[in-house]
Amino acid sequence: MSDDKSHFNRQFIFESQAQPSAPQASAAKKTNLLRSPVLIPALVGAVFGALVGGVVIVDGPNFVPQATRQILINNTQSVDWVTGVAATSAPSVVTISVSADSGSSAGTGSGVFLTKTGYIATNNHVVTLDGETSAVQIEVKTSDDHIYAARVIGTDPTNDLAVIKISGNSFLPIDFADSSSLNVGAPVVAIGAPLGYDATVTAGIISSLHRTIQVPSSAVPQGGSSQLWGNNTNASTDINLDVIQTDAAINPGNSGGALVNDKGQLIGINVAIATSGSSSSGQSGSIGVGFAIPSNAVKRITNQIIKTGKASHGLLGAMIKDQPNSAAAGSFSVGAVVVSVTPGAAADQAGLKAKDIVKAVDSQAIENSSQLTAAIRAHSPGDKVTLTVIRGTKTLTLIATLQAAK
Repeated sequence: MSDDKSHFNRQFIFESQAQPSAPQASAAKKTNLLRSPVLIPALVGAVFGALVGGVVIVDGPNFVPQATRQILINNTQSVDWVTGVAATSAPSVVTISVSADSGSSAGTGSGVFLTKTGYIATNNHVVTLDGETSAVQIEVKTSDDHIYAARVIGTDPTNDLAVIKISGNSFLPIDFADSSSLNVGAPVVAIGAPLGYDATVTAGIISSLHRTIQVPSSAVPQGGSSQLWGNNTNASTDINLDVIQTDAAINPGNSGGALVNDKGQLIGINVAIATSGSSSSGQSGSIGVGFAIPSNAVKRITNQIIKTGKASHGLLGAMIKDQPNSAAAGSFSVGAVVVSVTPGAAADQAGLKAKDIVKAVDSQAIENSSQLTAAIRAHSPGDKVTLTVIRGTKTLTLIATLQAAK
């Protein structure tokens, strides 16, 4: 399924961006990984040192992050839920350092243990340095300050996820929550390494569910990757992600880290932040609008990668576009308009036709073509989805069995 290039007007920044160090302008770029609408992937490495809002930020091009810390509890009589969640979940979160084999760039992100045997989930943009290269060296630092070499098991550029592995069999895997049962307003905690500060804990709430954001793909261009990076080799293509929005502070370096509920269970993998776009360096901090890939999608995709080395995605088989706004009526027009249907595809077999307007997938309302794309690609091939469709003056319910995207 494809859609026309649509308009997420806010800027997004991945939590992972590389910038040259001042004293070594021609040497390796060092970045903290995170994306942003502005989307900034959450990798760390921006050059700081200015006085911002009366606070001196001492992170700089030669800044060496302090050693990863265990969660420190000085007064057990005043422990609250955030402290408890942090103590429970932090041992399952790691800091990831990635450097290009060429020595041209490097970055820092985060990850979470999936198994006791060392499988770790993170973002694709972390392990590819924002799509720059697949020829990288990766190190992982655990919460007890041990450092391990890691290898890539597989990546999924379509959903900006990756699985890496370190050697061992006594790691603490994170517990997964069911992201389909989340509520707006529920308390959450983000854990990761923003700006290189390992084991950082921030708290907030779920601000919105099923938010769709559009960010640049971090797939490595053809010729610059191994087979691990699959068939999506156009790094300039935007991808649409169905995400959880949170006001917990997320910054470059948080990419791939954990967003957990008040029981310490994973509800999402932090992937991007929104910024005002005013930073002259191209990277700025949290403004309370962060995004995480839901845990159900993370579980499905990482399980597939661990088993087969790659992930699969549902395909509807229809060309779509946004429905034009009715400016004269002063209203918003929502839904994705079907331009054409591929003969024999899932959409065709379900009875979808050109000029139909898709208003919902299952219980999720669809506002535009990007949201429909993200909703379909979040499913596996073979999944049945219920489409709510407007055809002329009628509202129809169609059942589509998704095929496999190539």
